[in-house]
Amino acid sequence: MSDPTRTVLAHSPDLMVVRFEFETGDRGALHSHPHVQSTFVQSGRYRFTVDGQTSEVGPGDAFIIPSGAEHGCLCLEKGVLIDSFTPRRDDFL
Repeated sequence: MSDPTRTVLAHSPDLMVVRFEFETGDRGALHSHPHVQSTFVQSGRYRFTVDGQTSEVGPGDAFIIPSGAEHGCLCLEKGVLIDSFTPRRDDFL
């Protein structure tokens, strides 16, 4: 188990698009941030927890994580997530 590989695909002060590559068993630790996040599941399967509610998602699924919501995930099957953040996450640069 390790941390996912992060690649910033594009960014401006108002928006950032990031690719996260997960191996089976990788976790995105529970955390929160002031950014609104949109997540698109390009491939793989994941168990996401957002503000205490857990669901499983797979290829083609997409959802929004509100500003300040505690969230994290467990990768159930190797894959890729495409996340967009508004505004940009300067901590990723």
